[in-house]
Parts: sequence; structure tokens; C-alpha cells
Amino acid sequence: QVQLVESGGGLVQAGGSLRLSCVVSGTILSINAMGWYRQAPGKQRELVATIASGGNTNYADSVKGRFTISRNNAKNTVYLQMNSLKPEDTAVYYCHVVINYAYWGQGTQVTVSS
Repeated sequence: QVQLVESGGGLVQAGGSLRLSCVVSGTILSINAMGWYRQAPGKQRELVATIASGGNTNYADSVKGRFTISRNNAKNTVYLQMNSLKPEDTAVYYCHVVINYAYWGQGTQVTVSS
């Protein structure tokens, strides 16, 4: 059984920074892709950033240059460093990993005040 536990969300003023973490535990042979998605009220869930097992990264245009995704394979952890946050970044952020199947975290709320 695989579990994802996210942390690091919270309330921050526009221009501020937050760092999200997602720890994957359970029966894991190897983790392929890891990533972050977000869902704002009334909107569909959207991709924020992904990172492949080899380190290749992909970002949504809206976060390029502000957010950085990274992973620590030894700790089965993926991070999302979010800088220069904007009110439109307000959403529930979900961790997503692909092992044998795709797994989702429970979500962590990020609120950016103007």
C-alpha cells in the first residue's frame, strides 16, 4: 500500500514564498514521475509541475520562473518551491506519483492574499 503525505501549505501574502513537500511511503520499488497539481474553487485540476525519475522537469506556463520542482529519491520525497506567489496561485495542491499505478495525495491548501 502506498501513501502520500503532503505538507507546507498555508496562508502567505502576495510576493511571498512557500515550500511544499510530499513524502511517499509504503511498498515502493521505484517511483517514476512525481508531480504537483492544483485545483482552485470552481476550476478543474491542472498540472503545476512534474519531474521524471531522471530529473527532467515540466512546468505550467503560469508558474515558469517562479516555481521549482525537485525530488530526493533516497527519501521518496518531492518538493515544490513556490516564490513570488500571486493570489491566482490560491488552490489546493495535490501531490501525484506514478509507481505501478498513479497515486494522489490528500491535498494541501495554499492561500495567497493580495
